[in-house]
Amino acid sequence: MLNFLQVAGQQDLISVISSLIWILFMMIFVLYPTFSQRIQLSYILRDLERRLQKLKVMRDEVRRKTVETLKKYSGDGVNVDEELDKLLLSFMIDPESMDPYGIVYKLEHIVNTWEDTFEEHVKSICAKADETWSKTLTNLVEVARGMDYLYRVVRHYYLLGKKTSNIYIVLQIQMLMPQLMEIAEAYRQACYAFTQGQPIGDGVGVLAAAKLVEGLEKKTYQVAKDTIVHELEMDGRKIFVLRAAGPGGTVGKPADGVLKILESEGDRVKAIIMIDAGLKLEGEESGKVVEGIGAAIGGTGVDKYKIEEASKKKNIPLYAFVIYQSIGEAITPMKKSIAKAAEETAEKVKKLISSKVEEGFSVIVAGIGNTVGIGIS
Repeated sequence: MLNFLQVAGQQDLISVISSLIWILFMMIFVLYPTFSQRIQLSYILRDLERRLQKLKVMRDEVRRKTVETLKKYSGDGVNVDEELDKLLLSFMIDPESMDPYGIVYKLEHIVNTWEDTFEEHVKSICAKADETWSKTLTNLVEVARGMDYLYRVVRHYYLLGKKTSNIYIVLQIQMLMPQLMEIAEAYRQACYAFTQGQPIGDGVGVLAAAKLVEGLEKKTYQVAKDTIVHELEMDGRKIFVLRAAGPGGTVGKPADGVLKILESEGDRVKAIIMIDAGLKLEGEESGKVVEGIGAAIGGTGVDKYKIEEASKKKNIPLYAFVIYQSIGEAITPMKKSIAKAAEETAEKVKKLISSKVEEGFSVIVAGIGNTVGIGIS
C-alpha cells in the first residue's frame, strides 16, 4: 500500500511539473510576439544611442575645427558661430520635375545660384582670406554641413523610433549605421584635409591632367568659371587639357569649358577623354586604373548632360579613365597609391590619343575633380 502511494505521489508530481512546463511554454508562445519585440527594440535603441553619441562627438569635432579655421580669416566683429549655423542649416530646393522638359537648365540655374550664394557668404565671414583660401574654406564649410546633416538625420530616426516604439524604423537606420559611420569618419578626416589645404582622393583626375602636361610647352588660359585649359601640341595633334583651376578647392565648370573648345575648334575635335575618380567595390584595389566609354563625371548631372549632348551632336566619341577608390578615400587626403595612379593614367591617355586620333586633329582631355592642394603646372 505504501509503495502504491509513493508511486501515485511521484506520478502526481510529474504530472504537476509537466503541466507547469506546458503552461510556461504556452505563456511564452502567447507573450513572446509582444515582449520579444520590445526587448529587441530596447536593444536596438541602446545600440543606436551609443553610435549616435559617437556621431555627435565627431560632429562637434568637425564643427570646432571649422570654427577655429574660419576665425583665423574672419573680419572684425563677425560672429563666426552664428554665421556658421546659418550656413549649416541652409538648403537648396530641386526644381519641379513633373514636366521634365528643360529641367537640366533649371537645375543648373538653381545650383549656380546656390553655389554663388554659399561662397559669397563664406567670403563675407572670412574677409582676410584670399581667393584660393576662400574656395578651400567653402569646401570646409560644406564638409561641416554634410556632417551636421548626417547627425541630424540619424538623430531624427532614432528619436522617431523611440517615440513611436516602431521597430521597423530603428531597424532600417541600424542596418545603415556601418556605412553612415564610415561616411562620418570620412567627413572627419576631410575636415583636416581642407583646413590644411591638402589634396584629396577626388582630385586624382585633375592630378592626372597636370601630369599629362608636366614639363611640356603649353599655353594656359581660363575657359570657364574656375576652369582652365592647357593648349599644346603632342605628336602632331592639338591637345586641350581641361581642368579646374587650383590650388583652391573647386571643381570648376568642365562642361562649359568643353563646349567653348568645341565651338572654337569645330569638326577638328575627334575625341573627348575624361578622367575622374570612381567608387570601387569592396575587395577591389585602390588606385586601380580602368578604361571605359562615356562621360566620367559626377555631381548633379548638368555637366554630364551637356557633354553627352555636345558629343552626340558632333558624333565625337567619349572615352573615360576611372581611378578606383572608396567613398572615404575620395574626400580624405590623397593616398600614395592613388597619386601614383595619376601618372599611370597620363601614360594611358597618351597611348589612347596615339591610337584613336589621327595627326592634324584635336583632342579634349578633361581632368575631373576637386583641385584643393593641386596647383597649376
